[in-house]
Amino acid sequence: MRPLPLVLLAVSLGACAANPPPPDPQQAWVDLATQQPSHSISANRLDGARLSDGRYFQVSPGRHELDVRFQYERMGGGGGGMDPGGSPGPITCILRVRYEHFAAGQRYRLEARPLAGKAQAWLYDAQRKVLARGEVVRCGPF
Repeated sequence: MRPLPLVLLAVSLGACAANPPPPDPQQAWVDLATQQPSHSISANRLDGARLSDGRYFQVSPGRHELDVRFQYERMGGGGGGMDPGGSPGPITCILRVRYEHFAAGQRYRLEARPLAGKAQAWLYDAQRKVLARGEVVRCGPF
């Protein structure tokens, strides 16, 4: 009886690690990235609607608002620096990027990184040109 639950667990975990679908040439594709492997970023909302797959955005051409969930570990403030009162622990930020000119068949990259207890985000095109900066919607130890 024990092998069945283990098989079900393995199958469900394998589904999480599956590759994303191939990009639709009629859509724009947005990859998500962080600077550190210990940080995580996931697609949260597209134009206000919650997404079921947080690994990427695939959007129609034109204007869109992308919300990502960015998580990192804050190191202790230690009585100096930019965030002297900050204690070590996980920080979760919701970042929003708005861009008006997504083009069909193009790939974009949304990158996030921590900054003094908050975070920053940028949207790049395939040539690494900055197209938009993200705004912090909220950050905290939640």
